[in-house]
Amino acid sequence: MSEPPGQQPPQGEFGASYGPPPETFPPPGQGTAQPSGPYGAPAQPGPYAQPAQPGPYAQPAQPGPYAQPAQPGPYAQPAPGYGRPPQPAPGYGYPPQPGPYAQPQQPGYGYPGQLPPQPPQSGGPRGGGRFRGRTGMIVGAALAVVLLAGAGIWFLSDGDGKGGKPTAGPGLSSGQPHVSPSPSPSRSKNADDDKPSPRAQVDAVNAELKPGEAKMLWLQEGGVDLPQGGADVYGPWIFGDTVVKAMYHTVTGYDVTDGRLKWSLRLPTNACAAPSQPTADGKIVLGVKHTTSRDSECNALQMVDLRTGKAGWHRSYVRKGLWDGLSDLRMAINGGTVTVGRTSRTDAFRVSDGKVLFGKLPGNCQPFGFASGDVALAAASCQTAADDHKEQLVQKMDPVTGKVLWSYKVKKGWEVAQIYSADPPVVSLKKPDKWAILVLNTNGTYRSQLSGGPGGYMPTCDKDVLTEGMNLDNCSGVAADAGTFYMATGTIDAKAGTGNRVAAFDLATGKHKWTVDSPVEQPLRPMRTEGGKLLMYLAAYKNKGGGIASLPPTGGKWEMVVRHPAAGADVEREFFDPRVVYVDGRTFLGQTRISGMNDDEIRMRSLVAFGS
Repeated sequence: MSEPPGQQPPQGEFGASYGPPPETFPPPGQGTAQPSGPYGAPAQPGPYAQPAQPGPYAQPAQPGPYAQPAQPGPYAQPAPGYGRPPQPAPGYGYPPQPGPYAQPQQPGYGYPGQLPPQPPQSGGPRGGGRFRGRTGMIVGAALAVVLLAGAGIWFLSDGDGKGGKPTAGPGLSSGQPHVSPSPSPSRSKNADDDKPSPRAQVDAVNAELKPGEAKMLWLQEGGVDLPQGGADVYGPWIFGDTVVKAMYHTVTGYDVTDGRLKWSLRLPTNACAAPSQPTADGKIVLGVKHTTSRDSECNALQMVDLRTGKAGWHRSYVRKGLWDGLSDLRMAINGGTVTVGRTSRTDAFRVSDGKVLFGKLPGNCQPFGFASGDVALAAASCQTAADDHKEQLVQKMDPVTGKVLWSYKVKKGWEVAQIYSADPPVVSLKKPDKWAILVLNTNGTYRSQLSGGPGGYMPTCDKDVLTEGMNLDNCSGVAADAGTFYMATGTIDAKAGTGNRVAAFDLATGKHKWTVDSPVEQPLRPMRTEGGKLLMYLAAYKNKGGGIASLPPTGGKWEMVVRHPAAGADVEREFFDPRVVYVDGRTFLGQTRISGMNDDEIRMRSLVAFGS
């Protein structure tokens, strides 16, 4: 360990100190900093120590876009195309596999607040993610990459040469979605068949532009025939002049300026997880199913070049044991390393060639997930005598070797829920009826705990909207810079037609600094800081376009950076709790999940771009 154990937090307001004396700490690499911080204190008035309420975060649910009543679908909206499929019952079978990695490498193949009620999930909470019913099955296959000459469409076939055939070539416009072949049943006519084409909608919106409004650059449909239950959507990732999304068995790249299809890669099995960020040179590694069977395990990896759409290396890894087999995946990219975290371990691979960098580390504490980015910040769980993985750590690690650089031990009973920021370290901790946000120094010592403010905070994270591949670092409605943390609330008063608020906190003290209100019915969601200002996404409302707004670090009056067209508000509102990416003056909104329950997924709008 290169840094001293965490210091004790200030005494007083939040109760007594926590954790054992420094001399009783375990050896480095097994949890070396005491569980300091007031998040373990008795309940106090205020948003960080509320009396227990129904739900995990002790905050009454409120109507509105950040706290909707329970509805079918992951976004709690009564809209077609967003149903969350029922999960199978937990399964515990997993056949023994030879060696730690079953598939040889084959070159060339290639938050204080309560969340909206969710449909029941199989199993219960535990360190590192929810349980999922899975039946492990490893089936070896010889795989190859095929490029159709001149088509720009790639697909991967399983050694028998019976891969799918592409249906479109280069130059496909945004009004002509690429539709990949699928084993799904034939579709029946539904209301979406009468929708105008994306190109027609874009032209109609831009014909009604008002002064100061950006254009709707292009609009894409789902374009993939999905099975009943639908599929999660990963991305969008932007590299150079290409924006990429992955869904089901298809990875697609579009031109950022006009939405032209640049390439489409057909995977041999379905995507089931992905990091939030690609590498600096435009590589992404997807988690994919091992086989095409319905209950196939998510235990294979596929590298894809975002520039060309070409598939790189492919390999499998073994998931064995109860905790490993049932835990969700948490993927991240740190530098040239991709990690796949599960409750009992994390496996790390070199992105360039798939080489194994590290697997299970010494000791009984193992990382179960990282946050993507330049700093490899991980959450780890420790297997106790009760075999419950309830003791947890926050660790900074070397992403190439797995060496622990520092470790902060979370007070027993608390779990690491999300990593809101890796640099500076801002971590969401939870208990069944409590929530706290912990701030660490860059050396892993205790810095502060957030407190105060308007309350009713409502960030939305991958675990709230996806059924698979729920990363630790993919939360919207939060942002941080060196000195300040920003977080959105839920709707203030839906009956009165109000919006929400954005609160700022001093990271040095944890105290609330200021709050700003959004416009009526148009919530604001922090995205990131840039140029010393906070960038936020402003949601659309009836006849009011959304956009990107900025706010100085002192709060006060916010201003629009990109104003989306009012004529496109209805299109923008089809994207419920979207992933929002803002790059080079262009806004990209992507769906997080598309359902196949109503046979409307091909026409469902999946990606839209605004700008000039």
